[in-house]
Amino acid sequence: MQSSPAIEALADAVEAGGLIGRRSAGVVLISGGPDSACAAAALVALCGPESISAVHLNYGLRDDSGNDERAARELCAKLRIDLHVDRPQLGRGNLQARAREARYAAAEALRAKLGYEWIATGHTRTDVAETFLYRLAVSPGTRPLLGLPARSGDVVRPLHSISREETRAVALEAALPFVDDPSNASPRYARNRIRNEILPRLAEIGPEAERNIAATHAELHEEAELLSAVVDEALAAAGIGAGTSTIGAAELERMGPGLRRLVLRELAERAAGRRVALNRGHASRILALASRPEGGEVELGGGLSAVCEAGSVGFGRAADPAPAPVRMTVPGVARFGDWEVRAELREGPVDPSGPGLATLDAGAIGGEVEIRAWRAGDRMRPLGLGGTKTLQDLFTDQGVPRSVRSRIPVVTVGDRVAWVAGVAVGDEFRLLEKSTEVAVITARAVGRQP
Repeated sequence: MQSSPAIEALADAVEAGGLIGRRSAGVVLISGGPDSACAAAALVALCGPESISAVHLNYGLRDDSGNDERAARELCAKLRIDLHVDRPQLGRGNLQARAREARYAAAEALRAKLGYEWIATGHTRTDVAETFLYRLAVSPGTRPLLGLPARSGDVVRPLHSISREETRAVALEAALPFVDDPSNASPRYARNRIRNEILPRLAEIGPEAERNIAATHAELHEEAELLSAVVDEALAAAGIGAGTSTIGAAELERMGPGLRRLVLRELAERAAGRRVALNRGHASRILALASRPEGGEVELGGGLSAVCEAGSVGFGRAADPAPAPVRMTVPGVARFGDWEVRAELREGPVDPSGPGLATLDAGAIGGEVEIRAWRAGDRMRPLGLGGTKTLQDLFTDQGVPRSVRSRIPVVTVGDRVAWVAGVAVGDEFRLLEKSTEVAVITARAVGRQP
């Protein structure tokens, strides 16, 4: 194919963008539309047809999906580049997300096979603006606004500074084969309403609206890189190494609100191994709980929680739900979550109560007890304390992590707490000189049930 002046100008613009050099090689994703057609043509003009391979995915989601594939084949024949077509089965769920995953997976597989340097898409400046507005409407915070970066790993978007209007004009002038996706006109999809209704109205207010949105998007990316470095410096100054996801409440209190939130998000993501949407509300609750003696937990979604206790904040798996209460005869044995609880009756001298053992007055215990998790408001009269105390305060005093409290066996007689395994024995159930029989209750961790 002899390149047209419009394609050559587009290739010069791509080269000026600094994402792709003339001597590089890569894979281009083509949909059958005008944007990806222009991307492919510009890359061929820039790098040569021998350095470009194309990937098209036919999902079969529309009756006319064959038209997209046909246009892709005609385009690649005209550009004299290899085309690889895949027809994935997307299954159930979010079709757009599954299609996106399949698309990039196919392109990455081909890139790795050929030993090429990059994967190029046909996303334009208009796509950037539409995505920015959509995420501004549906997601809080700045990070969701950073979608469609000019480069993300091996993926590059060489047309990120070119409008969709410009690519369409180039495709028509260069007679590039393409088809229009009729679903892009449907108001059913939010992105289409932004494309066909909101952006045109914004352009009436300010003709440079699309360009200004894209410029803001680019600046946010630059600032995000700077903020990432600031967070790293703050963590280093606090003595927190790369493999650590815990920070002291005192260190958090010394930080400003913005830095504190970003530091907490970084630590949460270290623990989770993925992105975490930790917002201002989360950060405020975490700081408040970290400053209280009793601490607390803040759920962050996806099974992740911020655990605030003992003057520090850590991140980990959210606490498992409490096991269901069980009844146990005395003597007898019962399974409570990860614990085996056993009651025996003895006469004569016995060992004193300890972390995994309670020696109680059998007459006070009676013939049956209930084993359950602690509940908010639970109180008991711990042996030797001389007064009552809430179980929450007992846990806090003894440094019992909040993440395990709901799984500790609490042995009750009626509404009275006789023993909290490893924590305290109820004074009214203690052995007396007149006690004739001893109930020895033990709790042993045996692991999770299958």
